[in-house]
Amino acid sequence: MKKILLGCIADDFTGATDLANNLVRAGLRVVQAMGVPAQPLDADADAVVVALKSRTLPVDEAIAQSLAALRWLQAQGAQQIYFKYCSTFDSTAQGNIGPVAEALMDALGTDFTIATPAFPDNQRTVFKGHLFVGDVLLNESGMQNHPLTPMTDANLVRVLQGQCRRPVGLIDYKVVAQGEAAIRTRIDQLRAQGVGLAVVDAISNDDLLRLGAALSGMPLVTGGSGVAIGLPANFGIAPSSTASALPRATGLQAVVSGSCSLATNRQVLAFIQAGRPALGVDALQIAAGVDVTTQALAWAAPLLSQGPVLIYSTADANAVKAVQAQLGVEEAGAMVERTLAAIALGLVALGVRQLVVAGGETSGACVQALNITQMKIGPQIDPGVPWCHAQADAAPGAGLHLTLKSGNFGADDFFSKAFALLA
Repeated sequence: MKKILLGCIADDFTGATDLANNLVRAGLRVVQAMGVPAQPLDADADAVVVALKSRTLPVDEAIAQSLAALRWLQAQGAQQIYFKYCSTFDSTAQGNIGPVAEALMDALGTDFTIATPAFPDNQRTVFKGHLFVGDVLLNESGMQNHPLTPMTDANLVRVLQGQCRRPVGLIDYKVVAQGEAAIRTRIDQLRAQGVGLAVVDAISNDDLLRLGAALSGMPLVTGGSGVAIGLPANFGIAPSSTASALPRATGLQAVVSGSCSLATNRQVLAFIQAGRPALGVDALQIAAGVDVTTQALAWAAPLLSQGPVLIYSTADANAVKAVQAQLGVEEAGAMVERTLAAIALGLVALGVRQLVVAGGETSGACVQALNITQMKIGPQIDPGVPWCHAQADAAPGAGLHLTLKSGNFGADDFFSKAFALLA
């Protein structure tokens, strides 16, 4: 078995494909595993991304899963480990970004790593340690209303320090602009001061490429998917279109959307305004015992032959809060995820072989329901979102084309654009 160059641990399923997408675009052949594999890698790949559903787990569980992923990646010979989290630094006050990063540091025996969610291609930039989404600070971007991980502070040094035992420092934009040597010098300075983790400014892809060169040989890298664009060159890998080749797409088309982000709300609206069939799922009906899954599949069955359909629970922040007030935050989310996952499984049973899933938690639930354990990463639809191909019990033979879209990613016409790419 060929040893892998880069071993990656992602804290949710859409984030995993986001990272894998950037690695593929930079020339690495990437396999994404859903959860920690039970067996050694049986595919020829340069990098493996282990997708966990650990972002909102209790801290101890998130750490345990992440360390299990690390052990498996080490057994595959990974030369460098990458802990990937969301480009909006999603976490609770307790973690899990800081605790998982420090647990990985301890396991790897390293005293220093970097942290940056910067992804300029998706309008995520870090300046003087503050995270911007487009032209506004993180806490003004809509993320302050996230139903599970509301982000009310854009100061990443402060956010991360609240989650870490080790001191947290900053490598600012002036240092990054000077290039690899300056970044390495700053790292040495911070280590001498006892700093264990450093947030890194990045306002352009050039910044990430400069940072990437400085990270060569660092045992552990943590960040969003943006840092990935600068790492393959450290292994002598150059971009190649062959890295993203997938089998030809066949079958029916559908979208399942559970994200309540502003971007996904716009995408749902654009799909409906384009005249495509769409059905909303009501959490209160699910809670009342209505068989929403059967109703949704009965609605979709006669329409699928005419083109893609959309089934969604996407709603604005006020509607989400109203449902949470009645059902509880965790139960409302879990109940909708279970229903959308059952609907996704039913759609595939009806012949859907091109499936778009929007939302990190929804994607995790759907992938688990479909019993998908491994995906090949293909071409990019929009920054951070690729098509993938997987074998699934419900899609025997040629398998299933699947895209797992982070709620915050994608242009307004993402759903229609995605299917056009496979045509």
